[in-house]
Parts: sequence; structure tokens; C-alpha cells
Amino acid sequence: MRLVKTNRLLKIISIITAVILCASALASCSCSPSSKGADNNNIKITNVSYDPTRELYQKYNEAFSKFYKSQTGGDIEIIQSHGGSGAQARSVIEGAEADVVTLALAHDITLIEQAGLIDGGWIKEFENESAPYTSTIVFLVRKGNPKGIKDWNDLVKKGVEIINPDPKSSGGACWNFLAAWQYALNNNNNDEEKAKDFVRKLYKNVTVMDSGARGATTTFVENGQGDVLIAWENEALNSVSEYPDKYEIVTPSVSILAQPSVAVVDENAKKNGTETVAKKYLSYLYSDEAQKIIGESGYRPSNERILKTFSDKFDLDVKLITINDFGGWDKAYEKFFDDDAIFDQIYNG
Repeated sequence: MRLVKTNRLLKIISIITAVILCASALASCSCSPSSKGADNNNIKITNVSYDPTRELYQKYNEAFSKFYKSQTGGDIEIIQSHGGSGAQARSVIEGAEADVVTLALAHDITLIEQAGLIDGGWIKEFENESAPYTSTIVFLVRKGNPKGIKDWNDLVKKGVEIINPDPKSSGGACWNFLAAWQYALNNNNNDEEKAKDFVRKLYKNVTVMDSGARGATTTFVENGQGDVLIAWENEALNSVSEYPDKYEIVTPSVSILAQPSVAVVDENAKKNGTETVAKKYLSYLYSDEAQKIIGESGYRPSNERILKTFSDKFDLDVKLITINDFGGWDKAYEKFFDDDAIFDQIYNG
């Protein structure tokens, strides 16, 4: 009888111990909102971004961490994720734990909104339609420009090998396509059939179509393939800066104002308890310190005053069309990049 009572007592002690340990484990679980976002002394957020922003956000994250420390006394860990903008948007929709997204075009963020993860009206949450920096599309050619590439019409010539990312996965590639399309319209009295023929010829000259803009840069710069890279301006500037004797930039007669967009992933931020810091993280991109980092990183600051201080780096007189010339991203995507839309017609036809 005494043995039975002893066993019962031991079982009770074991159960109590297990409950205490379980409660302790739950309290310290890394996936609980409080451990990620609520404690200013131990906070973590994830920024899901597109390919060419790696270096920009490495510099910006360091600056923001110092700012955050000065304001709160706490530390912050910022996790970066990079890939083709369209692919990154899909990864968030499929469950990637992004607190913020900083993607190549507004349409990719709209897809996340439509999945119920971002609140409506996100594009008005921050200045300049939630675009703290812009870029444009240029050509990167080898030093001396051996193929004599000066404008879009030179890209359809026989024997010109083009490196360009895939619009199905890369936001930058969508901007590239639209700039080429507008050039073709301008030079063919707005005849869309002739524009289709022009971009069809251009894409026949594409010898490598990487999934993202950074992959395309690597193919051209590191692997030595192709005669010309259709590139983000910041990618081209960084390549010339790193290899001044190997590459040069050609600015076409028609290009496009590329507006990368940013947003808080509201559903994730609420769950993680990071709403406040996520908004601060994106808001600080508009600060003078961040705008200078943006210009130094090859992106065009949205602050006009600071942009002018980089007039020696950027061609501020280039003619830039905008996404509004295409009726906005919803209409542009439906017309050009949805399945069986114009890109599929010219590329698969």
C-alpha cells in the first residue's frame, strides 16, 4: 500500500514537473509574438526583397539598427531575403514569414494584398506611393561597345546577344519589357502589331533569360556571356564601379521610371507583434540618412533635394515614361504578363 502511494506521489510530481517545463518552453518559444516583436531588447523582423537590393539593405539595416538603438535602447535583428520579385511575392503568399516586403513593382505587392496578407490602401501608407527610391533601365555593354549599341533598335540586329531576366519571375524584367515596347510604339506610329514584331525580334536575341535581375548580371559580368545586359541602372552602375575597365553604360532614348514599392505585411506583423517596428523600418527609408545611402547604392532618392546632389551619377535629363502610361500595373500585367498575354504570345509564338 505504501508502495502504491509512493508511486502515485511520484506520478503527481512528474505531471507537475512536466506542466512547469511545458509552460516554460511555451513562454520561450521563438515563434511566439512576444519573443519576436514585443520586447524592444530582443526584436527581429524579416525583409523579403528582390534581387539587386542586397547591398542597399545591408547598408541600410546597419544604419536603421543604430537609429533604433538610439530611439529605444533596444537591439534589432533584420533578416534579408532576396530573389526575383515575382517569385518573392509568391513565397510570401505561400507562407514566408515576411514582416515587410520591398519589391520591384507594385503589382507584386498587390498580389500579396489580394491573398489577404496586406491591408488595402498600402500604396498610400508611405510617401510617393510607397516608393522611397526609383531606378530606370539602361544597357550595360563591354568596354568600347564593340557591337555599337546605342538604342533599342540595335538590340534586334543579327548577331547581338542579349542577357535579360524573365518577366514571369523578375520585376525588373517587366520594366525592361515595357520600356522596349514603348520605344517600338514611338517609332511605329503606335502600331501594336509592329511593336509586337519588334519585341519578338528582341527576345529572339536573348540568349540567357535568368529568373532574376541579379542572376542576369552575374551571367553577363561574372560569366562573360552576351554582348549587352538590359539592366537596372543601379546594377549597371555597380558593375562599372567594380570593373571600370571592362564595362560601360548606354542610356537608351526611351526608358522608364521604375518604382520599387514597399509595404508592411500586416497579417504577419500582427501575428509577430512587429507592426510598430515594421512601420518605423519602412518610414526611415525616407530620412535624409537613408536617402543618401540609397543614392550611394545606385538608386535614385525620392527626395528631390538629395537626388540633385547625385546629378554626377544619374542622367536626370533622360526621357522616362511611367507605369501610368500603361494604365497602371493591373492593366499592364493583364495585357502583357498574364498567361497567354502579349509576352507569352511573342516569346512562345
